[in-house]
Amino acid sequence: MSSFLSDLGPALIPAFWMTIKLSIISGIGALLLGTVLTAMRVSPVGIIRFLSAFYINTIRNTPLTLVVLFCSFGLYQNLGLTLANPTSPTFLVDNNVRLAILGFILYTSAFVAESLRSGINTVDFGQAEAARSLGLNFSQTFRFIVFPQALRSAIVPLGNTFIALIKNTTIASAIGVAEASLLMKGTIEMNANYLFLIFGIFALGFMVLTLPTGMVFTSLSRRLAVKK
Repeated sequence: MSSFLSDLGPALIPAFWMTIKLSIISGIGALLLGTVLTAMRVSPVGIIRFLSAFYINTIRNTPLTLVVLFCSFGLYQNLGLTLANPTSPTFLVDNNVRLAILGFILYTSAFVAESLRSGINTVDFGQAEAARSLGLNFSQTFRFIVFPQALRSAIVPLGNTFIALIKNTTIASAIGVAEASLLMKGTIEMNANYLFLIFGIFALGFMVLTLPTGMVFTSLSRRLAVKK
């Protein structure tokens, strides 16, 4: 067992570091796109609201695996979309990682948008009316009045969405991204007699990522709670 652990140990850090990178980059991208979708969702223009609602409802009811595979096989292999330098010796690795991130952003942004919309529902409608009476247009009202309060109210659901994203990064292994779950699969294939130990090690690794994340978002929600 000692030789097994000594062989596995050096591989764990790069694998979980890839999981962390996937989570952080995808989380930032999903927050940005989700904010745009939220603004569209509450837009006074009907067609914009429809497009946002259609995208959100479609993505939320589509398996993440399908979205990631579409980015890999559909965008790259069929349409020729590349997100890395084709002449680079690490082209396939870099391209797969970025396609996975794209898939995570497209998928998670729909859940971010719904989380933010739930935050918007907590903002008193009278504030938006007051802003319009002062001459602020929709963009200014959303940016300066509604969104800051909605974001503070949506900290907890956003935290849950980000924790789900951390766990969802395991789907990247479907297109060959060397994150934690791909290492786990390879380790089990080579050391099936240590099955439960392997599961325990990787479960602990994900708990190390998700539990502190939950604590951070809980702390933020208490600090930034909108005073009633």
